[in-house]
Amino acid sequence: MLKANKTILYEKLKESLSSVLPITAIVFVLCFTVVPVPTDILISFIIGAIMLILGMGLFTLGTDLAMTPIGSEVGSAITRSRKLWFIALISLVVGIIITIAEPDLQVLAEQVPNIPNMTIIITVAVGVGVFLVIAMLRIVFKIPLNYLLIGFYAAVFVVSIFVPKEFLAVAFDSGGVTTGPMTVPFIMALGVGAAAIRTDKNAEQDSFGLVALCSIGPIISVLVLGLIFKPTGADAAYSSNVLPVFEDTKALWNYFKDAIPHYLKEVVLALSPIIVFFVIFQLTSIKMKKDRLIRITIGLVYTFIGLVIFLTGVNVGFMPMGSLIELGMLEYNWIVVPIGMLMGYFIVAAEPAVHVLNKQVYELTNGMIPKKALSVSLSIGVCASVGLAMIRILTGLPIMYLLLPGYIFSLVLSFFVPPMFTAIAFDSGGVASGPMTATFLLPLAMGVCSAVGGDIATDAFGIVAMVAMTPLITIQILGVMFRIKTGAGIKANEAETIVEDIIEMEGDA
Repeated sequence: MLKANKTILYEKLKESLSSVLPITAIVFVLCFTVVPVPTDILISFIIGAIMLILGMGLFTLGTDLAMTPIGSEVGSAITRSRKLWFIALISLVVGIIITIAEPDLQVLAEQVPNIPNMTIIITVAVGVGVFLVIAMLRIVFKIPLNYLLIGFYAAVFVVSIFVPKEFLAVAFDSGGVTTGPMTVPFIMALGVGAAAIRTDKNAEQDSFGLVALCSIGPIISVLVLGLIFKPTGADAAYSSNVLPVFEDTKALWNYFKDAIPHYLKEVVLALSPIIVFFVIFQLTSIKMKKDRLIRITIGLVYTFIGLVIFLTGVNVGFMPMGSLIELGMLEYNWIVVPIGMLMGYFIVAAEPAVHVLNKQVYELTNGMIPKKALSVSLSIGVCASVGLAMIRILTGLPIMYLLLPGYIFSLVLSFFVPPMFTAIAFDSGGVASGPMTATFLLPLAMGVCSAVGGDIATDAFGIVAMVAMTPLITIQILGVMFRIKTGAGIKANEAETIVEDIIEMEGDA
């Protein structure tokens, strides 16, 4: 088993290297051409990139070995009970506890200028917990996902009319960051487990959609918070991050070394609830065999080590670089749009949860939706979203001018694509906006916004929301093209070739 794990780990590391290398190369080109940065920050960035590659490889291997099986087994056990109160209670508790421990949320909370950290964390966690209950009950009662999405997003935009503009961007951003590297694998696996006990033809497609609904909960809860919470004084003021300065290589080493215990604690807090729930269900209902338990234990070790390394690299190595690349200081500051789009295209591949989604979609569809199809569609979506976010910063365009038509178009599309594509698309929106977005693109947006004299709270925040929105459109367009191609009676086993043709068409466009 160890030999097999080594082989898989080698493949995972190759995959993470190909994911992180492009965005690293783009930053290098910028640093040596238009935006010079201090040498110590560049070295820190290089170390961070290496840690990203290693951490992502270990994390994705650990997810395959442990997180997905645990979530699937727990989801099956919860649903098998057929007790609605039990399903609701466990889902609520799981949603709240895992979200509180989600590292992405901690990053966002520390950067939000007008809400105390714990206030936004608790608010968001309750939102995720409530909507995880709704998502699990949807699977049990076989409710069409697009009907729920239309109803809840209608509620979101109605409530947003009455909320101060300072809360709008933060609310939509919170919906993206809560579905991060710890939450996504477990929640997606819960859906697979819950749907596995059904025997109807729609069970597989209904296993998707949990992330989509769990992304709505934080938006609504933060909007409601905006109606009752009035920031004053220090809470309302934004203070930029203090960038580190390293006198020598020893100081640089100490900077990384001192950060590791912090992320060790974060990952322990994030993993503990999942392990506790698994142990309880293992003793009461699952009762796995010894060999499988050993495999899961090894997977948890990989997950733990990988996530600590990844979070240290992205927060300590990548975040300062994102803050320093102040493209808005350039005389031709319009260049932030194409550069931002280029970064967006490649940075989504470095999100660890994206690899988890790609693998699950590929397996559950028996290869009908290849990983490359999903990856290209996600990259195109995030490319567009970052470009729009930069245009918004330069022009001061209100975020609702982009989000409202974007979500309306996404929801209309849901009636013209296979239901599975809608579920995958809305799941992808949450998955795409992970730690790389929160720790690199958000500081980048803040730097650009400060340079052009914009409002951080209303203009810079919202980039995570944009990243979460555009994949809903691009992946559903992939679904429309898929339906057109297969509508003439093409057999299912030809689907992979069809989707590859679609990828080439998108690439040419």
